[in-house]
Amino acid sequence: MATEMQKLIGAAEEDDEEEMDVKEEDDEDEENGQKHIAAQMMVGVDGVMPSPSSSSQFQHQQQLQEQVSTPTGGARRSRPLEEKERTKLRERHRRAITARILAGLRRHGNYNLRVRADINDVIAALAREAGWVVLPDGTTFPSRSQGSRPAGGTSAGMTSSSSQMVSQQTPPPSLQGVSSGYRTSVEYNACRMKGVFMPTPLPYDLSSNAHSRSPGMVGDGGEQTENLPLIAGSMEAVNDKQIIGLPPKLPERDFAGTPYVPVYVMLPLGVINMKCELVDPDGLLKQLRVLKSINVDGVMVDCWWGIVEAHAPREYNWNGYRRLFQMVRELKLRLQVVISFHECGGNVGDDVCIPLPHWVAEIGRSNADIYFADREGRRNPECLSLGIDKERVLRGRTAVEVYFDYMRSFRVEFEEFFEDGIITMIEVGLGPCGELRYPSYPVKHGWRYPGIGEFQCYDQYMLKSLRKAAEMRAHSFWARGPDNAGSYNSRPHETGFFCDGGDYDGYYGRFFLNWYSQLLVDHGDRVLSLAKLAFEGTCIAAKLPGIYWWYKTASHASELTAGFYNPCNRDGYTAIAAMLKKHGAALNFACAELHFLEQHEDLREALADPQGLVWQVLNAAWDVCIPVASENALLCHDRLGYNKILDNAKPVNDPDGRHFSSFTYLRLCPLLMERQNFMEFERFVKRMHGK
Repeated sequence: MATEMQKLIGAAEEDDEEEMDVKEEDDEDEENGQKHIAAQMMVGVDGVMPSPSSSSQFQHQQQLQEQVSTPTGGARRSRPLEEKERTKLRERHRRAITARILAGLRRHGNYNLRVRADINDVIAALAREAGWVVLPDGTTFPSRSQGSRPAGGTSAGMTSSSSQMVSQQTPPPSLQGVSSGYRTSVEYNACRMKGVFMPTPLPYDLSSNAHSRSPGMVGDGGEQTENLPLIAGSMEAVNDKQIIGLPPKLPERDFAGTPYVPVYVMLPLGVINMKCELVDPDGLLKQLRVLKSINVDGVMVDCWWGIVEAHAPREYNWNGYRRLFQMVRELKLRLQVVISFHECGGNVGDDVCIPLPHWVAEIGRSNADIYFADREGRRNPECLSLGIDKERVLRGRTAVEVYFDYMRSFRVEFEEFFEDGIITMIEVGLGPCGELRYPSYPVKHGWRYPGIGEFQCYDQYMLKSLRKAAEMRAHSFWARGPDNAGSYNSRPHETGFFCDGGDYDGYYGRFFLNWYSQLLVDHGDRVLSLAKLAFEGTCIAAKLPGIYWWYKTASHASELTAGFYNPCNRDGYTAIAAMLKKHGAALNFACAELHFLEQHEDLREALADPQGLVWQVLNAAWDVCIPVASENALLCHDRLGYNKILDNAKPVNDPDGRHFSSFTYLRLCPLLMERQNFMEFERFVKRMHGK
């Protein structure tokens, strides 16, 4: 007997790992069994005589109780079949509950879950919903800097070259509620946008207490494409009474017959290396073929000044770009090209480092004033200062002449691609991240969202321009920057310049902001006039950022420091739209999908209004009849984000039928190529094409 017990003990030890999942359930069964035995014993005590069969069952259960209480635990090997069946039923019931959860998320939450999804798929979907990146091997990391939130401007979000995501900061207690000095976005939109078209809210627009998910999966024509109340294999554990009635799906807008909007995909930042060689051409070719299979119109790529003219003035190397363009032409795709006169690297999302040309950096070491400078004298080598547009400080050339020579070389090198219509648009870089703005919120200098940023006008060339402007007004003492405008991470109410009733709206403040913003418009005017000459016959474009934090305040401080004179009593985007109209240039505005984030707490605390900004800029452009292109500012793989882009691209009930001229998706990456993400992207492309 002792030998048999030892064998049982050994067998039980070997099965310990296999039975870890049901150990707790077994303990519960044993406890329930003991209670059942006690109940039967109580029946006997009450005077009810059990039948002979009941008596034998009682003896069997008593023996079982003794086995369970055996210290060795070896009796677990001899569990009765009924107990094992109960364990199986519990597992089936648990799987059925999981199945209902997964099916509900798939149908009504827009989570792309496979049929045999498990808890890992759910966690991955939730993480991606929150803005994290989850690789196929389970590696998970933020898609932006540590502790950041998806609430920065588009330059603080995803841009075509340098992605600066914004970091969350806890506002002071005074900002937890809006003080009497701050007005609501409704008041500001009313005083600014009277008679301006605002789109009709669609059924799937979110309210403050709505779920942050989009409607259920529908097919191209609005039909339901997935109707799975439970995951396959779990139906046996659920009967009809257990299936709870599902809420009706909200209708989605039908885009069939709407205008055709071309869709481009931005290529990775490092597709061309510093030697101007195409990186991984075979892998890229496969990805381009996949994009072609879903009728993507083309791709967008940065042509980096720091790569092509890296070593000496007027020495251009276009080899890698020529090979890339030939590949695109062979696949019968089209090209949008960004002429990038800024550096890449150092910002969140930048996986490569592409500085300005080496010969420019050499000049900068002896003359740091070719770069922008803040009040403390800190230089920003991300791009050249506007102050040297007409200063011959670049080996005998002005900055504008350097830009023109580069663009003219590109046109000559790729003339055949222009003639064949392969190159459809040239986006001209006009500042940091390729955008027409000042580098007022550089992460490298400590800026964090939602700081107001700082004015960038303290290099000697811009100060010379400011002195000249002050002397023309006969107020030479105005030849200075504001001394009460705070620092990068200040809030408007903390400064004497941007607070309600602050100096920004005084005589000096209006003079300074007019000069500061006009210098930016003049820079765009000069560069685009030469771009129009170099790329005659081809559409040119300029990119604007979406700086929407502090939009609900009177001063719009973060826009002012970036060069947009757009307080609540002035429209700062009409002058830019008029300048673009002058050159026949399109506007690329990278804030198309951000207003679906309005309910995020950090946006409310920053008095942000992405939707108000989006429609102010779009209407400023459409009022002067210039084409509007766009791109996503944040990673977008879900239906809600795509639906918001579609709503802006093709506004519902617009009496003039206005729509985007094109849309560029940022960017081509392994995450986009995942099956479920790619299916959502394919659906988005079809709707942009009016299907």
